[in-house]
Amino acid sequence: MVETGYPLLSIVVFVPLAGALAAMVLRSADAVKWLALGTTLITLVASIPLWIAFDRGTHAFQFVEEYAWIPTFNINYAVGVDGISLLLVLLTTFLSPIVVLCSWHAIDKRVKEFMMAVLLMETAMLGVFVALDFVLFYVFWEAMLIPMYLIIGVWGGPNRIYAAIKFFLYTLAGSLLLLVAMIALYFEGGHTFSIPDLMGQPYPAAFQFWVFVAFFLAFAIKVPMFPFHTWLPDAHVEAPTAGSVILASVLLKMGGYGFVRFSLPMLPDASALFTPLVLALSVVAIIYGAYMALAQSDLKKLIAYSSVSHMGFVTLGLFVFTVQGIEGAMLQMVNHGITTGALFLCVGILYDRTHSRLIADYGGVARTMPLYAAMLVIFSLSSLGLPGTNSFVGEFLVLLGAFITRPAYAVAGSLGVILAAVYMLWMVQRVLFGEANPKNAGHPDLSLRELATVAPLVVAVFWIGLYPGPVLDVLHASVNHLIDQTRVGTGSQAALSWSELWGAVRSVFAS
Repeated sequence: MVETGYPLLSIVVFVPLAGALAAMVLRSADAVKWLALGTTLITLVASIPLWIAFDRGTHAFQFVEEYAWIPTFNINYAVGVDGISLLLVLLTTFLSPIVVLCSWHAIDKRVKEFMMAVLLMETAMLGVFVALDFVLFYVFWEAMLIPMYLIIGVWGGPNRIYAAIKFFLYTLAGSLLLLVAMIALYFEGGHTFSIPDLMGQPYPAAFQFWVFVAFFLAFAIKVPMFPFHTWLPDAHVEAPTAGSVILASVLLKMGGYGFVRFSLPMLPDASALFTPLVLALSVVAIIYGAYMALAQSDLKKLIAYSSVSHMGFVTLGLFVFTVQGIEGAMLQMVNHGITTGALFLCVGILYDRTHSRLIADYGGVARTMPLYAAMLVIFSLSSLGLPGTNSFVGEFLVLLGAFITRPAYAVAGSLGVILAAVYMLWMVQRVLFGEANPKNAGHPDLSLRELATVAPLVVAVFWIGLYPGPVLDVLHASVNHLIDQTRVGTGSQAALSWSELWGAVRSVFAS
């Protein structure tokens, strides 16, 4: 681990929390908005040195800070980033000012409380990606539940209470399983909560089996993988635009990050044994999510189900155990955050004008809102993986990595790319072109504020799509080290067979 002597990561993580506390003393809604925007911009600027100073030649955690927290139980405040977590930190700081901007006029009640919830969410999300102590990780993991619950339940749509409770119960169930697994690792791993120390230890077969099951359920709910996805469409439909952007762009990535940070390096034998199941569920999610998107009449539900499909590529890439697959999965997490977040912004812009999310209520929007139409087309083409856009690079690497070791799953997963073109282009045709709906006449095009929310995302779409090298360079060392930690590479076999592992599991009940 590499220490710098400067608390750079702590500054990045806790500046939003400081902004939330400062907002408590303000009475003016406008002052709170400007404070929230300024705080998220300061956090973004503070995170830029992480990208500039990051050493791309090592897999070691960098910018490490470690202080004793609860010495009795060997619990420390420890933070740091490697190539995998750095990209997710930068994605979070990049999107947070956009979330504040898109809420500028959309949120007109309890503005202070809303902005405080957004800032608290940012601190919690950043903390998850930088924590190197399992207890600290769990604190941040749990801390994001309450603000997100409030964002959906207070500022959401007509069925917001149902959606908020469903979101909370699903994620809480996963969190309890995560807590059990964390405690088990503490006792089996030498009474430490240090994440780097818990990696690479030779845990017994039966122990790996049960801990992997707990991890899998916790992270599969968060991704969400099929069949644990049912909370997602409800949450997206009822959440305000800012909530949908946070949920799609960052929160779903916590599940993928959990697989990369814990399941694969700590439980390599169990990961290998469960690989066929995870790959099968990933392919089902890709195809099922795409078909469900085709059937939707609500714009938000269409994008929500497309998220299920796109996140299936993430878990597919992670569990083929190739450099190309894992790098593609990590890049796809970043790409999904950019593109799907942008699509939810586009839906929010239309909803602010028409107060409808039904596709049937639109038509001919391109005639009255040409700039908006251009943005929606760009993000839709990115979502379907058009070459030259960011999503193409991620999906290509995932499928390439899958073809190396699991060609049948790669072929099946490729159907998702075809179906994505169908449902995205059909949505664009019905919303932007065709016969104009008289109810939509006279709506203004993008304002400067709205353009400021989507323009950075357009830049990101084409930058990663045309020049992904710098992003992939950050990943190389960390992904190669992850492959070494899993001890399963191209063509390798699991350390144990299912019959041997099942015998070890049965011995736990017999003892």
